Amino acid sequence: MPKSRVRSKAVYTPPPRSAKAKVSPPWLAPVMLGSLIVGLVWIVVFYVSQQKWPVSALGSWNLVVGFAFLVAGVVLSTKWR
Repeated sequence: MPKSRVRSKAVYTPPPRSAKAKVSPPWLAPVMLGSLIVGLVWIVVFYVSQQKWPVSALGSWNLVVGFAFLVAGVVLSTKWR
């Protein structure tokens, strides 16, 4: 019976894990939820008020402001651990 070949590479060993677990700052969750809620309310108020509120001078740019709040909330949600 032929002899098996000896492995030429070293066996992979993963790097050691950090002893300290990563934790989100305490302000992250309230800011994230607040941003998502403000964005949703901003867009709903814009449509329900027939495009006169929250800021009538912005016109259709109110949608951009509302979506900016929503995007900020989603970006913050990726940082939450």
